Amino acid sequence: MHPDMKEIRCTILRGGTSKGIYILDNELPKEPELRKRVIQAVFGSPDLRQIDGLGGADTLTSKLAIIAPSSREDADVEYTFAQVGIDKDVVDFGGNCGNISSGVGPFAIDAGLVAAVEPVTTVRIYQTNTDRILKAEVPVKDGKARTAGEFHIDGVPGSGAKITMDFSTTAGSATGKLLPTGRPVDTLKVKDREYQVSIVDAGNPLVFIAAESLGLQGNESAAGIDGDPALLQRIEDIRSRAAVLIGMGETPEEVTKNSPYAPFFAIVSAPQAYVTPAGGNVAAEDVDLVSRLLFMQKMHKTYPGTGAVCTAAAIRIPDSIPYEKLRREADGRQVVHIGHPAGVMDVESIAHMEGGETIVDKLAFYRTARKIMDGIVYVPNAVFAEKGK
Repeated sequence: MHPDMKEIRCTILRGGTSKGIYILDNELPKEPELRKRVIQAVFGSPDLRQIDGLGGADTLTSKLAIIAPSSREDADVEYTFAQVGIDKDVVDFGGNCGNISSGVGPFAIDAGLVAAVEPVTTVRIYQTNTDRILKAEVPVKDGKARTAGEFHIDGVPGSGAKITMDFSTTAGSATGKLLPTGRPVDTLKVKDREYQVSIVDAGNPLVFIAAESLGLQGNESAAGIDGDPALLQRIEDIRSRAAVLIGMGETPEEVTKNSPYAPFFAIVSAPQAYVTPAGGNVAAEDVDLVSRLLFMQKMHKTYPGTGAVCTAAAIRIPDSIPYEKLRREADGRQVVHIGHPAGVMDVESIAHMEGGETIVDKLAFYRTARKIMDGIVYVPNAVFAEKGK
C-alpha cells in the first residue's frame, strides 16, 4: 500500500482503431461525482497533455470501458462506456463506442467473466449507455482471446484475429426511433443559413450532411478539417442545433457543454479517390460512400464502429443524404465499403421496408483487438478527499 495513493486495477486494451482503459466496476467508487473525479485522475484530465495519467492526449485514446458481470438472462457481461474529456472537465456517458465495444469480449474472456469456447466464443454484452444487447464473436485458444490472425483493418498496423460485432438491436437506442424526427431530411436554420441534414439513430445518433453544403469536397484530411476553426464552429453549431431538435438538450449551448460526444457528425460524399495520411491510395471504385466523421469537436482519424453502424443503417433509408450519395450498385449488396481518412471499412447492412418505414435486419462490422497491459493505476488520495468542483 502506498501512503499517498490508492491502487486501481485496470487493463489497457486496443479495440479496433481506438485504445481504452478497461476497469471492473467494483474497482471504482459508486458515488457519481467521486467516480467522475477518479476516472479523470486515471486519465490525467483535464489537461491538454494528460501528462499525469494514462490518457494519450487524443480523443481516440481517452476512452473508458467499465465492465461488470451481468444478472440478465440475455447477457453475459455489462459494459458502460465513457468518453473522457482531455482539456475539458467532462466525462461523457451519452453514447457508446463501437471500437471500444470490440474489446469487451476479449477482456471478459481473459478476465474469466465468460467461459472460453473454442474456436469462437459469442459474448452477449449489455450496453448500459444505450440499453441494448450487443454480440461479439471472439476467436479463442487455450482459454484466452486470440490476438494473432490475418484480418487487417485500416488505421491499425499489422493484422489480428477477426472479431465480428453484431449491433443489429441498436436502431433507435438513444431516441427510440431510427429516424428521430420521422423525416429522412430536415432543414436547420443556423445563424441565418439553412442546412439540410439527415438525423439517424443506430449505434449512436448521427447528423449527416452533404460535403458540398459545407463547401467541401468530402475527401479532406483530419488535419485539414481540424485546422479550420471557423469550419469546426459551423459544424458544432449545426450538430448542437440538430441535437436539440431530437431532444438531446434544451439549448445548443447546453449540448456543446454537456454532450460533446453524441450525436456524431458525418460529412458524406459520393465515391471518390484520395490519399491517406500514410500515403496509401484509395480509389473511387474501392468505396461505396466517402465519409468524414467528427465527435468531441474533432475529426475521427479513421471511422468509429457505432458511426459505421449508423451509416450502414442510413444508406438503407430512401431519400436520406447518405442514401443519395451511396453508389447505386451497393443497394442490394450486404457488405458496403465506407471510405474514411485512413482507408476503407466494411459493414454489413440489411434492411427492408415495412409500412413506409425502414426496418433494420442486420448491422455488423469487423474489428481486431489486443490487450496491451494489465496492471495498477495509482490515484492520489487527495482525489478521494476532494469535496467536489
